[in-house]
Amino acid sequence: MDTVVEDLLKIWDWTLSNLIVINLILSVVIVFFQRRDPKAVWTWLLALYFVPVFGFLFYLLLCQDFHKDKMFRVKEVEDRLNISARSQENYFKHHEMSLEEPMERDYKDLVIYNLETSGAVLTLNNHIRIFTDGKEKFEDLRRELRRAEHFIHIQYYIIKNDEVFDSLIPILLEKVKEGVEVRILYDGMGGRFMPKKKWQELEAAGVKVGAFFPATLGRINLRVNYRNHRKIVVIDGKIGYVGGFNIGKEYIGKDPKFGYWRDTHLKLYGDAVISLQVRFALDWNYACRENLFKHAEYFDIPRPVEEERKRLLEGLNLPCGIQIITSGPDARDRQIRNNYLELFHKAKKHIYIQTPYFVPDDAVLSALQVAAKSGVDVRLMIPCKPDHPFVYWASYSYVGDLLAAGAKCYTYENGFLHAKGVMTDGRVCSYGTANMDIRSFELNFEVNAVIYDEDTTEALEKIFLEDLEKCHEITLEEYRERALVIRVKEQCSRLLSPLL
Repeated sequence: MDTVVEDLLKIWDWTLSNLIVINLILSVVIVFFQRRDPKAVWTWLLALYFVPVFGFLFYLLLCQDFHKDKMFRVKEVEDRLNISARSQENYFKHHEMSLEEPMERDYKDLVIYNLETSGAVLTLNNHIRIFTDGKEKFEDLRRELRRAEHFIHIQYYIIKNDEVFDSLIPILLEKVKEGVEVRILYDGMGGRFMPKKKWQELEAAGVKVGAFFPATLGRINLRVNYRNHRKIVVIDGKIGYVGGFNIGKEYIGKDPKFGYWRDTHLKLYGDAVISLQVRFALDWNYACRENLFKHAEYFDIPRPVEEERKRLLEGLNLPCGIQIITSGPDARDRQIRNNYLELFHKAKKHIYIQTPYFVPDDAVLSALQVAAKSGVDVRLMIPCKPDHPFVYWASYSYVGDLLAAGAKCYTYENGFLHAKGVMTDGRVCSYGTANMDIRSFELNFEVNAVIYDEDTTEALEKIFLEDLEKCHEITLEEYRERALVIRVKEQCSRLLSPLL
């Protein structure tokens, strides 16, 4: 035992005496062995300077780009082969996608960009229902799950072992007994608190369960980046759900820490559901090594009989155009971020943004500042309370930049704001799982619905304006008079923003 201690002390002494050389070597690794944003590189070098050696260990934990190309090379090829081929075929086959309508014509360049970069086909015969309350959303989901006849595909970033998931389990087990195929895909980080025994019980009952990048050390997951942040449900290819709600009691307002949970989720009926199904299949194939594309029935566009069609369309809007877009570390383009940029550049009247985290990159921040200075009504809504303190105070620092440019910024005071979306000019909106931050732009797997429809966009904008009544407006004068302790929190958090 004494010998081991002596050896460890010798290693420690050697490390301290050669600290400069070690730091230099590690700095070279950070700078030259991967391509990263220069700001992120400088931030990591700063961390290495202040926390020698250990800073590099944090780098390995939080920033594992060494294996990024290897990890996702197969996945990227699979994405391009499957989704692009299918989308290109549909795009040229169907005459209704000729982009002759005013809305599609005005946003033709955005539609084509999404098609060319990620095979996001534009479908025009879609109907949407908007949910802003978790209880209503899960009540509707349970109702549709009970009606499933062929398959149920569920994907969430977070699935917690509480009453919300417990309310779904009996329905899923009953459906399995009826011969319905049920698959559940969860993220290894977001689902880390679910007991293994519960998953095993579901699998024993016939539910297929998959984990995206599961933990390797019990509940400890060393891969902090590259999390699958998507929330998708597809039922029989007829009904799809996408948005901000995860599965947990806080999402129905039962966590006293957050209070009321204000989110936005979309229920889709139409051809866009197949795009969600393709996205689920690609993620399932990667995580579970089961090729769902061998089963053509998952990707056929269902044609329900008139009576069922009336039921499905009850309470939904008139047909509208939708592109399902995705982004992640497996893609060459920052798809969702670039869509936001294009919408900001095209805006003539107003830009409304809801996001729990506002940590934009330079291009996004600049686009919003230019829009505000050009007379566009730019409004940003963020939560009044943090669930991630560093991200919150970094967001608050960028609020100052927008206020200085003439934008209006608000904090939502009626609980916690988790909605993630952009609305422009009452014409086009983008809602889904992506936050307005660098992590969503580059490091997480996300999915959004870009909706080319005035009725839907105006409905979401009306909800936004109603939310303003429950907000506190941050004025430029108020921001400039903030306390010293807040300024310090902002500056420290902003320095870390490339890593958040």
